[in-house]
Amino acid sequence: MEKSELSSLWMLAAAALAAVLLYLSTLRRRYVGGKPLPPGPMPLPLIGNLHCLGGTFHHTLAKLARAHGPVMTLRLGLPTAVIISSRDAAAEAYTKYDQRLAARPVPDAFRANHFSDRSMTFTPSSDPQWKSQRSIFATNIFSPRGLAELRAIRERKVRELVGYIRARAGEEMHVREVVHNGVLNLMSSSFFSVDMADVGSASAHGLRQLIEDIVAKVSSPNVSDFVPILGRLDLQGLRRKTGKLLDNAFGILDDIIEHRLDESRDNPAGKHGDFLDALLKLLSDGKIPRFYVTHMLFDVFVAGADTMTTTIEWAMAELIHNPRVMAKVQAEMKDVLGSKETIDEADVARLTYLHCVFKEAMRLHPVGCILVPHLAVQDGVEIGGYAIPKGTTVIFNAWAIMRDPTAWEEPDKFVPERFLQKSSPLDLRGKEAEFIPFGSGRRLCPGLSLADRVVPLILASLLHAFEWRLPDGMSAEKMDMTERFTTINVLATSLKAVPVVKH
Repeated sequence: MEKSELSSLWMLAAAALAAVLLYLSTLRRRYVGGKPLPPGPMPLPLIGNLHCLGGTFHHTLAKLARAHGPVMTLRLGLPTAVIISSRDAAAEAYTKYDQRLAARPVPDAFRANHFSDRSMTFTPSSDPQWKSQRSIFATNIFSPRGLAELRAIRERKVRELVGYIRARAGEEMHVREVVHNGVLNLMSSSFFSVDMADVGSASAHGLRQLIEDIVAKVSSPNVSDFVPILGRLDLQGLRRKTGKLLDNAFGILDDIIEHRLDESRDNPAGKHGDFLDALLKLLSDGKIPRFYVTHMLFDVFVAGADTMTTTIEWAMAELIHNPRVMAKVQAEMKDVLGSKETIDEADVARLTYLHCVFKEAMRLHPVGCILVPHLAVQDGVEIGGYAIPKGTTVIFNAWAIMRDPTAWEEPDKFVPERFLQKSSPLDLRGKEAEFIPFGSGRRLCPGLSLADRVVPLILASLLHAFEWRLPDGMSAEKMDMTERFTTINVLATSLKAVPVVKH
């Protein structure tokens, strides 16, 4: 037997022994510092509670929480996770322990090429690098000034999207695919002045495909995450494959960056007015290292395009599925906008009911139904009377929290009016724990302010320019509104609809 094979056998034996010891310890160890650990289903050796997690992930977690409580322990292989599934538990976690829960567990695949050490998504909030990157985002792109400077680009890209649809009016189309191309162009034009969907280059298509492939690899079940002692072996090769994909994606972004640097050398006064200009100014002033530029472009581009597209598709699907709500939105637009041919962000800001539709779509079908997990970095966290030990992954089931019947009447129904009836208006910043589509606290999604402008603008533009009808033979009552979980919460059956130009 070769030395490498013998080493692997020893590693497997050690993992099996560790699993058995961990399993036995869970039968005896129910308290930490005098406080009980959260209840949960009995784990099995090695696999923990993985056998309980079939079906749609966020639905399964909610079902288990109904049996075991809104603060629940699960073993995801060997690691321990605590699932938060109610408004009150989420409020306690965010208000009392935000700092102690402000780190992230890192999927093993994202350790490739030291990606997790450089990405703002995974570095803990105590890390100076995280604070620096967060400040750059807040100051240069997601600030009111930064958003105002890019407003003309956003509006132009949405007009182009409407024009593309108008040229194909009367044809059945996949709403998600068309909108996704428009969002990709809006974001890439805002960040580095390139139309990713229409430019037609191999690199443009390649970056989009690479991002999809990276997400697929990282979302695949990985034995390195379930049995961390085996992580060094990368038995499924997911870290290695992710590393190659990241190299290729960063290569495309680096080409864009180097082209811009060449332009700057030839014409120092030439500016594009995009996010890349701001990053390169910081780089030339010696305020950031070179890797910041590529990683920050990658982080914001990956995080934004899919999530905004999916929210728009859910909102469109619910409007078509609920003719009463659609009629109310159209009536508001007629009253507020009159006969305007095109609309801008200032117009959309006056559409109160449309913003309620936007919020209700995110409440009922949050794209990040399972928020990016947190990690307890200190002992002393106590939620719902249960101890959350240091090193525990804490998962907020936003889908369950925003359907908590103690916080919402008829929580499973699409009722935008509920946001008009709330005694205190709910904003998107998660200050009230019953509504956390972007998370809350110091790990709040930094792209919130951009999504708050882009999604309502696209949604309003699609509804202002067109009537939307289902394909022949399909009725609103029979639409498939089933959810499917990948890394985000999507429609199981992609929405097909026929745009008809309004006269």
